[in-house]
Amino acid sequence: MRVHLVDGTFELFRAHFAPRPDKRGRDGRPLKAVVGVIASMIALLRDESEAATHVAVAFDNPIRSFRNDLFAGYKGDEGVPDELLAQFDEVEEATRALGMVVWSMDRFEADDALATGARRFRDEVEQVRVLTPDKDLGQVLEGNRIVQVDRVRNRVVDESALRARRGVGPESIADLLALVGDSADGIPGIPGFGEKSAAALLAHYIHLEQIPERAADWAVAIRGAPRLAETLAARRDDAKLYRELATLRLDVPLAEDLARLRWRGPGPQWDMWCRHADAEDLGVRVPVPS
Repeated sequence: MRVHLVDGTFELFRAHFAPRPDKRGRDGRPLKAVVGVIASMIALLRDESEAATHVAVAFDNPIRSFRNDLFAGYKGDEGVPDELLAQFDEVEEATRALGMVVWSMDRFEADDALATGARRFRDEVEQVRVLTPDKDLGQVLEGNRIVQVDRVRNRVVDESALRARRGVGPESIADLLALVGDSADGIPGIPGFGEKSAAALLAHYIHLEQIPERAADWAVAIRGAPRLAETLAARRDDAKLYRELATLRLDVPLAEDLARLRWRGPGPQWDMWCRHADAEDLGVRVPVPS
């Protein structure tokens, strides 16, 4: 048995910016992104290769968390189209109507919920599949027990694939993002560090604290080492803050146990939502629960 944990915020943005026709409810409200997410979740349920029986979907609502209090430049809802922001509440309502567990995050982030859920359920199932391409979820991968699924690229990343691709293991992903930055989250990184140089250092030293201050003491040969060492020595506090921003929390208070995540079919509000959304065609695509 598998557990599927879905990055609903990513799905919402992907659906909004997808090259598909606009969609409105019967009252004229924008629903392109919501309908796209629901269609994607139905496709997941119908995908025999995924064999999804236990599913939770995590959403950021709003796009703000405790990290914004730590760093003013951290991502927020600035620049998000009003038409998309207007669908944040409804996508949760529609996903619940479909019968899926929804984790709505405000103080924490959707990624924190996914990380917490992955660790919580890893010993109860054969595999936890985290459906998101976000780099930061690499820090919770464990062998083939917890994996990432990138549905856009049709790619599954386990711990071995992560190490081959990033040059470091899960334990160093937050340190790596601290050095190279993560533009999607508003983490600037440390000037001069690219993924190759940062990965080479962390492959040997694992964490920021273990990297010697002087380049002469580095056990790995890196191009431009003296300049990088000098920059890192001057910006260590910044690097530690960026790592804190990149580190996923594993203590999100999620109420559901594994049994509650079992998909048992649409809820009582499903047919009504489909009618109000002028999306009755979605109803005929919903599979019979296994």
